[in-house]
Amino acid sequence: MQMARKVVAVLSLLSIFMLSSQITHPKASPFSRLEQEIGLSKIMVAYSRPAVKGRVIFGGLVPYGRIWRVGANESTKISIDTEMSIMGNVLPKGTYALYAFPEENEWQIAFHANTSHWGDGRKKYNPEEDVFRIPIQPQSIPYHQENFLMVFDSITHNSAQLHLIWANTKVSIPFEVNTDAQMELEIAQQIKENPTAQTYYEAARYLHEQHKDFEKALLYLNKALEIGGDTYYFHRVKSLVAAELGDYKAAIISAEKSLELALALEKDEFVRMNEKNIKKWKAERLKD
Repeated sequence: MQMARKVVAVLSLLSIFMLSSQITHPKASPFSRLEQEIGLSKIMVAYSRPAVKGRVIFGGLVPYGRIWRVGANESTKISIDTEMSIMGNVLPKGTYALYAFPEENEWQIAFHANTSHWGDGRKKYNPEEDVFRIPIQPQSIPYHQENFLMVFDSITHNSAQLHLIWANTKVSIPFEVNTDAQMELEIAQQIKENPTAQTYYEAARYLHEQHKDFEKALLYLNKALEIGGDTYYFHRVKSLVAAELGDYKAAIISAEKSLELALALEKDEFVRMNEKNIKKWKAERLKD
């Protein structure tokens, strides 16, 4: 009995020693996280970044015709906080594993509902758990990308491209979101509840940026000026909306007022923008 106790004690000490002697070391493929707003929505991506290290990547380290975890270590995760569309396929709000099936001339990108697999899941991966797959043609790039990179670009209020870049290859995934529908609800709710001058201004600015409903934008700007008084950026946007409506006389009047207010506040950028537009719109009036 005493010998058994000694053995247990020795094993316990050995276990403690082994645990305490584990070294925390840097990962060969470091973890990275990126977050991108698209309009009122947000996409988050969590992935690891392996390096080329002189190897052939696609068709070599990453074989053609088999699943790839889109990075290294655990599977790459992509999270969206609103419903989005990808090449006509609806991706509901949630978190997904992102997988790829590279080929020389075309890739299949899979948005996978099961996020519990380590890496690509291998035999545990079930294609029936894909939300959908999309075909993407890879592009050759004229530079070398050493560490695998995921980055968003071509961002608008309603869309963005997620680029997967490694070695000399780039694959781009297009995301779309219906920000207009979200904004219509937001504007209607804010104006109904307790609108301020800023509420009307921001609603008008959004309509102008989206090149839609300029008449309504002008009504909102007049309401903003009525409630909030003369403001250089209120008059600035009003001048832009008037110009879109083809009323260059009104556009010049609003731009001159914005210029006057901007000069008083030493807002040099607005001074320059107003001066440029006044010159341009005066030239347009001479054509009439």
